[in-house]
Amino acid sequence: MDCPERLGVLLLASLLAVAFAHHDTGVHKNYLIIVRRPYEYDHKLYKDVSSWHASLLASVCDQAKEELEADPANAPRLIYSYRNVVNGFSARLTPDEIEKMSKTDWFVKAVPEKTYQLMTTHTPRMLGLTGPIFPAGVWNRSNMGEGIIIGVLDGGITPGHPSFDGTGMPPPPAKWKGRCDFNSSVCNNKLIGARSFFESARWKWKGVDDPVLPIDDSAHGTHTSSTAAGAFVPGANAMGSGFGTAAGMAPRAHLAFYQVCFVNKGCDRDDILAAIDDALDDGVDVLSLSIGDDNAGDFAADPVALGGYSGIMRGIFVCTSAGNNGPIAGTVANEAPWLLTVGAATTDRRCLADVKLGNGLEIGGESYYQPKTYVSVLRPLVRDTGANATCSDKSVLTSEHVRGKVVLCYTGGNLTNLEKGSILHDAGAAAVIIVYPELAGSVIAPKAHALPAAQIEYKSAEKIEAYMNSTQNPTARLIFRGTVFGNHRSPAVPSFSSRGPSRQNPGILKPDISGPGVNIIAGVPMPDGLAQPPNELAYKFDIMSGTSMSTPHLSGIAALIKKAHPTWSPAAIKSAMMTTTDTRDRRRMPMLDYDGAPANMYALGAGFINPTRAMDPGLVYNLSAHDYIPYLCGLGYSDHEMNSIIHPAPPMTCRELPVVYQKDLNYPSITVILDKQPYAVNVSRAVTNVGNAKAVYVAFAEAPATVSVTVTPNRLSFTEVNQVQTFTVTIASKKGKLKKRITEGQLKWVSLKHVVRSPIIVSSKKFFQKNTTTADQHTANSQLTAGV
Repeated sequence: MDCPERLGVLLLASLLAVAFAHHDTGVHKNYLIIVRRPYEYDHKLYKDVSSWHASLLASVCDQAKEELEADPANAPRLIYSYRNVVNGFSARLTPDEIEKMSKTDWFVKAVPEKTYQLMTTHTPRMLGLTGPIFPAGVWNRSNMGEGIIIGVLDGGITPGHPSFDGTGMPPPPAKWKGRCDFNSSVCNNKLIGARSFFESARWKWKGVDDPVLPIDDSAHGTHTSSTAAGAFVPGANAMGSGFGTAAGMAPRAHLAFYQVCFVNKGCDRDDILAAIDDALDDGVDVLSLSIGDDNAGDFAADPVALGGYSGIMRGIFVCTSAGNNGPIAGTVANEAPWLLTVGAATTDRRCLADVKLGNGLEIGGESYYQPKTYVSVLRPLVRDTGANATCSDKSVLTSEHVRGKVVLCYTGGNLTNLEKGSILHDAGAAAVIIVYPELAGSVIAPKAHALPAAQIEYKSAEKIEAYMNSTQNPTARLIFRGTVFGNHRSPAVPSFSSRGPSRQNPGILKPDISGPGVNIIAGVPMPDGLAQPPNELAYKFDIMSGTSMSTPHLSGIAALIKKAHPTWSPAAIKSAMMTTTDTRDRRRMPMLDYDGAPANMYALGAGFINPTRAMDPGLVYNLSAHDYIPYLCGLGYSDHEMNSIIHPAPPMTCRELPVVYQKDLNYPSITVILDKQPYAVNVSRAVTNVGNAKAVYVAFAEAPATVSVTVTPNRLSFTEVNQVQTFTVTIASKKGKLKKRITEGQLKWVSLKHVVRSPIIVSSKKFFQKNTTTADQHTANSQLTAGV
């Protein structure tokens, strides 16, 4: 919505509030109101959709008295009028008003307010973007994403950060229609857009009063934005570790930033919808959303799913985070199949900091703060005597107890590890050993503490405890070994990365793919928990971990692919990424999960992104936006719900469409359930040739001995580019009902030049029962985790 239009809506709503505010005493809440399709407004009577929505609201509202500190007469009732993402509007309403509204002919449903949550110097080289000799590799083939616009929805962004320097950047393409609310010294050809969306959030949260500029105290938005499209920054580092040239995945792409999240307040659904609504009209090419809700519910009320569908209708690639609620099964967020859902994995970079005990035993650890002034000598080793050894009791962490000593602290309690380090630093402790939770396994995500620190695995603490119990005067020292590369057990999946199966569409593998999401160095306003940074750029970069970090990696890579292949659909780009992934680590062994066991597909997705191969996948599984409509009908959505999702496409009726079941959606992965005799399922797929005009592909299927996979035909011959060939995959149990809960395999289409790989998941029974409660789902999740 442009400024005049939005001001007009607010003015009209304010006048309505003045007229009727004194006749209503109900309590207001924010609601998303879905309007019936194909209900349309009279273009002669209303100049635009916003005026029409305001009239619908006025027709049923008595303008309840606002329970706000401000004068209720000044409070507009209409919050947002949506154009692209959904056929409807958001407004503040009372239950009585909702009841009255439900009796009108234009009303479909009212969805109550909901809050969503937010979920580098080496990764470009690790991912092969630069090639062995700069600037070869994917960057060379895609001109680093030049001319592509990446829209990031997140918290605030840091104006003037070196990652957003526009020096040498060309102007944005003519299609760009957005605006940047920073001044001309900050807005440039790199950061071309920056806006804040807060109309809905400010009704619920004190302290969100007209933040005209999209700035906040968190590092999240700056970190994700610089990861996706940050400029080159030589000498970037995290407290002196990980020195290198920082760059986003698409360093020549333009960045448009949309603030929808606020510190300690989350991200309001209606603000997310409004931001996507404007981003689509602004002209973005890629949307990056490190935002999600683990219980988002059906797609008809999920802003990421709704906005994402509107995006793909315009050819916009939409990249989202899988969430950080692993390792329990069934926790994956952003489940819609038109979204790329990204899990997290480790990189091969570590900053080693070992612990050497007084008995000579050395224990491996990591640390991103390795001060040259630290003298590595044996010092008294003590543990926290209270708060379950978590160093969360400030009365114990006094100078008398810790000065000049090495302190052993377990993660947990009522303080963060950074807060503990700061308290110990102030109390004069020489160093701290942080023990990571047992659930984290072998994956450590260290931070740069205010004092010398080593962060170690939980199982290593047993050796330290045994030593401390064996002597009256235990001692220890830290040995800093600097930054090393080439961890042969990477990539690996961290415990926090959310796992499938999807609850909304269990017949589709989610997450789709994994990318770098552990110990990522990228831009921040100011590092957390530090003493004096060792150099100027250490003020500007920090380490963060999460699927929030893996998402912008894939968003940036999508921009590179889109630049190299401008005619490819979002589904084709997604397919190129998913069918060319790595599933083995640097040892050429299956990638591991956090606990040292091989990672299954519900943790890893199709695999770890390989941008070089994704640029030239050979074949793609293509889908248009329209192709998802029969699939939505197959999921059981009503016509009203389906039309709400596909808005602003023309309304349709499911009975007039051929139903497409989950297994038959033309997706790059295959998921089937063999829970009924004869324990065999046929799956339909179509592939489009995007490689050499003339090519022959032969099918190779891999599966355990208990399952047969037959491909018909098993040979595909192509004679031209963009030619489409169809095939059927028959998956069957060889000996009746499968005993194993989940079986994994893969289908490969192999030519002389390409290998196109699709994951196959076979389940012996349905993952979730319909209409289960949250408690029932958690029980099912626990059983599924045990059975994988």
